[in-house]
Amino acid sequence: MRAYPTEERSTVTQKQFCGSSETTQGALAAPDNRCVVGVDIGGTNLRLALADSAGVVLAKWSAKTVGIQDANVIVALIKDGVDQLLKQASIPRSSLLAVGAGVAGVTDVDAGVVLATSYLLGWRNIPLRDLLESALGIPAAVDNDVNLGALGESWAGAAKGARDFVFLGIGTGVGAGIMLNGRIFHGMSWAAGEIGYMLVPGVRDDRIEPGKPGPLERLIGGEGIKTEWHNLWRKELTLLPQDLTATQIFDYAVEGEQLAQVLLLQCARTLANVIYNVSLMLNCPLFVLGGTVGMHPALCDTTRSILMGRDMRVQPQLSCSLLGVDAQLAGAICLALDTAAVQSRLTS
Repeated sequence: MRAYPTEERSTVTQKQFCGSSETTQGALAAPDNRCVVGVDIGGTNLRLALADSAGVVLAKWSAKTVGIQDANVIVALIKDGVDQLLKQASIPRSSLLAVGAGVAGVTDVDAGVVLATSYLLGWRNIPLRDLLESALGIPAAVDNDVNLGALGESWAGAAKGARDFVFLGIGTGVGAGIMLNGRIFHGMSWAAGEIGYMLVPGVRDDRIEPGKPGPLERLIGGEGIKTEWHNLWRKELTLLPQDLTATQIFDYAVEGEQLAQVLLLQCARTLANVIYNVSLMLNCPLFVLGGTVGMHPALCDTTRSILMGRDMRVQPQLSCSLLGVDAQLAGAICLALDTAAVQSRLTS
């Protein structure tokens, strides 16, 4: 387990994550040393960012979480990370107002409970908000990480100013953050956007065990693409190694490697089907691709070309994330700022 601070600001945080010259929904009014923390909890990495009351990132911290499934251990790591961030930025703990956290799983936002996560964490009915508030002594809020990616993109990224759009997070798994009329749509049981379980042509419709990768994830998620490459690979077909990541496969496709191009086209066609179907249901004018796999320019460009060839009454715009891997952190900061603002109104 290795934790390390990052002293420099990320490229997208030289300006405000969640603010501009206008006052944003979550920004606090008074310019002082009050601050919040955004947390991105993944199955392999834990990332934290300390931001001021305008949403400007002051410091970042991260730790490896591979093999850690105990929520209490994760929360203890978060507490340690917060202490490191405050020390790094020379800010007293009394200035910390709220924490917002995103986790890769179905999350009951009202109750602050993570109902279910992927096999990487294996969480079930974890009261994450209560655990964070108990550990840090400040108000906390939690949501699905892809929903927070959508929130981040809407305030400081590719969807800034858009009231209706879908953020498609494609990394190890696949999920969607749906923004309708300027608000995240969670669904009746908090599972809106769990498109990794969507059935599209080419997937098996056999029963999926809870927490296991869904049919769509097995086709276009990072691990699914690696598995498909293994299945397609023959030494007489390619000189490339059998063990490649999804982004490496796409890189080789750009360079003209034929087998890699076959897999890229297969993934793009499947993704175009998903966007086409979701567009028909929601009539959203914008789709933003995020996640380590989704942001690859070759996947975005190929998918866009396929969509342009479809007979669609309204052609949705397809864009790559502008915040990149920081989209979820940006959304977590925005969530924390909103939480701090609500708490301020309640106590004023």
